[in-house]
Amino acid sequence: MIVRDFHDLKTTDRSVSDQNWNSVRMLLADDGMGFSFHITTIGGGTEHTFHYKHHFESVYCISGKGSIEDLATGEVHQITPGVMYALDKHDKHTVRCEETLVLACCFNPPVTGTEVHREDGSYAPAEESA
Repeated sequence: MIVRDFHDLKTTDRSVSDQNWNSVRMLLADDGMGFSFHITTIGGGTEHTFHYKHHFESVYCISGKGSIEDLATGEVHQITPGVMYALDKHDKHTVRCEETLVLACCFNPPVTGTEVHREDGSYAPAEESA
């Protein structure tokens, strides 16, 4: 059994920050669960484009307000507490945060914790980031 406290992890190397966001990686590849689980906070008034070409991601909104745009279709969905979205087609997307968003995120395959977003908004495949 794995038991971790989010508040304890915020001051470890499992807490990763970049421009206007922070992600606390509560489960990573080396935990052997087959997915990774993160609590990600994205600052209000910001916009971020991602394209996870090698990972599937599902996201559940805990708090905040924003939207997600599917860049292939132009379709926009509101993100508010209780809303989940899943990037089941490696969808290139833009997240716009009206208010700070706190999100619970799962990645498959799991991230290792060392990934950084590449210029195209993706993470490298697992074999490249190992």
